[in-house]
Amino acid sequence: MKIRAYKTGDTEEIMRLFYDTVHKVNIRDYTQEQVDVWAPMDMNIEDWMRGLSSKFTYVAEENNKILGYGQLELNGHIHHFYCHKDFQRKGVGTQILEWIESKARALGINKLFTEASITAKPFFEKKGFSLIREQQVECRGQNFINFVMEKVI
Repeated sequence: MKIRAYKTGDTEEIMRLFYDTVHKVNIRDYTQEQVDVWAPMDMNIEDWMRGLSSKFTYVAEENNKILGYGQLELNGHIHHFYCHKDFQRKGVGTQILEWIESKARALGINKLFTEASITAKPFFEKKGFSLIREQQVECRGQNFINFVMEKVI
């Protein structure tokens, strides 16, 4: 597996990975209605290209297949962080996070933070993130529980 920077040609595969992961993995912790608005079928590819290009987006790839991706913003925020539904607990997230942390250090960022889903919270805890607070957020009429977490690097 190698980690590399996002390329525009990755967009459709990343969108499928996101949709499949939310609908097959996050469904354990959220309702069908919640995952349907979180990862709708009618996502806009141009919006995704802008979003992926506007941050430091790293892709885990093996045999020309994207296994996961994660995003770092200049303020230390980890935005999207998803691993392919078939590659959970295989080290993909760990390697992406290592790249994000390395980039953050190079940028002089000393604290990372994220809003982790119920599903992702144990991963971030294992990687040294501390729970700041549980929160409810609204997305297209659905309320979600997630967790503000941070890590000093």
